[in-house]
Amino acid sequence: MHDMTAENLRSAFGGESMAHMRYQAWGDVADYDGKPDIARLFRAISYAERVHATNHFVELRDCPGEELVPSAAVFGIGEAHENLQGALAGETYEITEMYPAFLAVARYQGEEGAIKSFSYALAAEKEHKKLFLKAKEAAETGSDMQLGTVGICRVCGYTIEGDIPEKCPICNAGKDRFEAFQP
Repeated sequence: MHDMTAENLRSAFGGESMAHMRYQAWGDVADYDGKPDIARLFRAISYAERVHATNHFVELRDCPGEELVPSAAVFGIGEAHENLQGALAGETYEITEMYPAFLAVARYQGEEGAIKSFSYALAAEKEHKKLFLKAKEAAETGSDMQLGTVGICRVCGYTIEGDIPEKCPICNAGKDRFEAFQP
């Protein structure tokens, strides 16, 4: 694998790993604040971020060794609306800056596995942003959001609220490959 693509996969792995843990912590805060649906949303999307991190990590299987991994991250714990703003900032960065740049490099270098891993994550992050916006609107009024079942594809991290599709629109995985986070 080309060095630049490997570096981008390591950075994406670090960022997704931190998002996974950050969303777990923010889910705990939302539970404590009496917002169980926002808490469940954080935990569901945390699971999707873990799928992305795992996909990036697997693509690095032929790149052993120790590396210092620089990754962009949002830090801090606040009230639900503040934590959701942090989540939105992270998702927006991934959608507008990080994944488009990482994809461009991977495409230029012909790294098909990285292209797939980055494309899966980018598509899912767009859904995460929509759901976090919905949650933030509710939290800004002091309310919990109204959230149905959240389905996460265990193959690509695609995220959907509502009925789980027969096939994932991103990776074509079957309905049985979805994890459901139910009310």
